[in-house]
Amino acid sequence: ENLRDKLALPEGYFFTIEGEFQAQQEATRRITTFSVAILFVIAFLLYGYFRTPFFAIQVLCDIPLAMVGGLVFTYFKLNNISIATLVGFIAVAGVAARNSIMLISHYLHLMQHEGENFTKKMVIRGTKERLVPVLMTALAAGIGLIPLVLAADQPGKEILHPVAVVIVGGLITSTLLGLGVTPTVFYTFGRKAADTAIQNEAPASH
Repeated sequence: ENLRDKLALPEGYFFTIEGEFQAQQEATRRITTFSVAILFVIAFLLYGYFRTPFFAIQVLCDIPLAMVGGLVFTYFKLNNISIATLVGFIAVAGVAARNSIMLISHYLHLMQHEGENFTKKMVIRGTKERLVPVLMTALAAGIGLIPLVLAADQPGKEILHPVAVVIVGGLITSTLLGLGVTPTVFYTFGRKAADTAIQNEAPASH
């Protein structure tokens, strides 16, 4: 694009960028458009599930926090964002949302069905009881992707390597932030929303 701006072409000539670059731009635009549309759908579904906007917003806000690791790994290992890295970010977003939903639902379950009050003790208990599933998800996926992370120079791994780098980095922060930020935000700001969700009989996983 810089070259196109500098070239002074004769009348009747024009400069176009095609091939892989053009395809990547079009794919990036499509992924971005679909991602925004899907976020609205996810927000609607989360509101329908928790029956309070606070928890829907909390889950959505946890997603960009979880992507920090993916961005850091991309900066140091890849130096550029491609279609493959965008696919990795989508996967990380799904894991982060799942972890947040699982934790919040379990807190509500403890209050609804096990007689727990909205206390720090309840949040700590709920987090501990969901610690193993969250860690197992991260470890299983992370260990499985390590060979691809280390295969940067191997032929045939040009697409899978960036995906693996982003997912592994994202899994680290989504797990750490999920187990730290989600319980903290829930306990600090979620009392009223938890009462509303329980009154509206929102589903709660055990």
